[in-house]
Amino acid sequence: MDLILKDNEDKPVSKTKKYVLKKSNTVAKFKIDYEKELNQAQYQAVTATKGPVLVIAGAGTGKTRTLVYRVARMVEMGIKPENILLLTFTRKAAQEMMNRASVILDSRCENIAGGTFHSFSNLILRKYASFIGLKNSFTILDKSDSEDLINLIRGQVTDVKKVRFPRKKTIGDIYSKAINKGKSINEIVEEEYPHFSKFTDQIILICKKFAEYKKANSLLDYDDLLLYLKLLLTTNEEIRNKISNTYKYIMIDEYQDTNSIQSDIVKLLASCHNNVMAVGDDSQSIYSFRGANFRNILEFPDIFENTQVIKLEENYRSTQQILDLTNEIIKYSKEKYTKHLFTNNQPGEFPAIIAAPDQQVESEFISQRVIELCEEGYSLNDIAVLARSARATYHLELELNKKGIPFKKYGGFKFIETAHIKDIIAHLRIVSNKQDQISWNRVLLLISGIGNATTNKLIPLLATTDNKIDSDLPLNSSKKANVLKLLELINKLRAGNYSPAEAVQFILNYYKPILTEKYDDYNKREGDLENFLYLSESYNSIENFLTDLALEPPNASFSEVGKVSEENEYLTLSTIHSAKGLEWGAVFIMGAVEGRFPSVYSYSSDDELDEERRLMYVATTRAKSCLHITYPIDMFDYATNMVLSEPSRFVNQIPDNLLDRWCLVEEE
Repeated sequence: MDLILKDNEDKPVSKTKKYVLKKSNTVAKFKIDYEKELNQAQYQAVTATKGPVLVIAGAGTGKTRTLVYRVARMVEMGIKPENILLLTFTRKAAQEMMNRASVILDSRCENIAGGTFHSFSNLILRKYASFIGLKNSFTILDKSDSEDLINLIRGQVTDVKKVRFPRKKTIGDIYSKAINKGKSINEIVEEEYPHFSKFTDQIILICKKFAEYKKANSLLDYDDLLLYLKLLLTTNEEIRNKISNTYKYIMIDEYQDTNSIQSDIVKLLASCHNNVMAVGDDSQSIYSFRGANFRNILEFPDIFENTQVIKLEENYRSTQQILDLTNEIIKYSKEKYTKHLFTNNQPGEFPAIIAAPDQQVESEFISQRVIELCEEGYSLNDIAVLARSARATYHLELELNKKGIPFKKYGGFKFIETAHIKDIIAHLRIVSNKQDQISWNRVLLLISGIGNATTNKLIPLLATTDNKIDSDLPLNSSKKANVLKLLELINKLRAGNYSPAEAVQFILNYYKPILTEKYDDYNKREGDLENFLYLSESYNSIENFLTDLALEPPNASFSEVGKVSEENEYLTLSTIHSAKGLEWGAVFIMGAVEGRFPSVYSYSSDDELDEERRLMYVATTRAKSCLHITYPIDMFDYATNMVLSEPSRFVNQIPDNLLDRWCLVEEE
């Protein structure tokens, strides 16, 4: 040992010295005491870095903490951050994990590759687009733009005024489900839209033209990002191996929410090493309507041989009384990874199921109980009312207004979907991609006197030239002057090396007179435009700005976000789907009546009924210490012409020793 550690000038000994010291470092103490910071199951997951690993993380069991510490430990082990890929379902989640890992270790953790499936696909396709016949300057269409394009093609294929033809949104959903589920258009129509089966051939034709149009005009929608990435990885072995050897350690969060094509992409990315960890909870798989495939997490060990399965079951969120109820709800699922949530938290009160005479009394009870909880010490911010669908809270909203209880309901138009913001984005898209005919159509229709007939003449000309046109425009003098003003703006922005903020400012100067003419409430909308300008200032590339707007759009109107509320607190009203991943001290689940929750439409399908059960499980596991489940016993359902009166089977089958049963009656 003296010879090895001595600073000897002999070259062969020096080599030996370096080798042995490197080996010694691999067993040196870590900066972080991982075994102390984590429970046994979490530690097992953090230290399992080689080969395929499936972590079944029950609700509230520290899934994010486990991923954060695994990132930190791999970096401490000497794994290069750029060799680690973390795929999540929101960019915010990935960034939060990297930031937390940096806090507990150091800034190296910020250098791992992290993001959503779609943002990762965009990154790879920008680099290798030419290998699959694409241009790397493609524009990403959001859902609204895709539907507008489908509507245009739909009108060319059939006379929709003469028949009850499926609307643009329905056709868009059919197309998307076919891609995400790996099925044909014919299969999707037959399984999910049989009432439109007589139009199958026309729907197939529309989808075919839709795909062809996008490719010809360098347009990609969300589904295309995944589809083309899979195509690239499948058809080009050299690139696949290069990417796989770059990302030698792959982690996927919320794996139960992946669809079939995402599962295929993961397998292709891991093809050179199989160092892949999937983290999720099969009991929280509730997004099949978006194309999520529940079987992905169940079949992960079949796809990846010798998978190590680790279960996180210690809950840090809820009382044992709430967990006993949730364990009872999910145990009746037909297919699942068996787990039993437990906690060392202080015990609390039993959950309660409350029968109300009707929906009005149900709403009165909830609003009154919210006031009582506030008197008991709860903050309004720590109370939520969850429902199977947004319409279930209508009665409650009226009652809350009567009692002066401030609330916020999740839903409505997103900032990025408002017409005036889409107008500005359309101008930016033309600057970035002259072939974007959808955006050309939108900005031309903003010009006074320009209609669909004129745009049909102009778009083929404008989308295929450099816009250095004057006398060739098939317009009268006044219209021509207005169009030339637009072309002058576009040419200026293309020719100059402008930042996104500078480009947006030029567009706003041009657009504000149009805004004033087009919208009666233009003064309110101007606030959104100024905030959009502010948002653009953090980017140095128009392409990157447009990409983020498409992949990670702001959720609310900036005019709403920017307001200082008179109330410091508010009650949350939310659908269960929107509440996934969140938690509150006290939770109400309203409308838990058989026929609505589970829906009567799920009765004929075991898979759909099981997903309804998982939805109830997600709802109940949002509560930390107080859980109330309410239902009306006299509720007429207009969709089925039935009177609904029984509590949901998901809670009705729970033994009486696990919850309190209350019945509301009028005081005499």
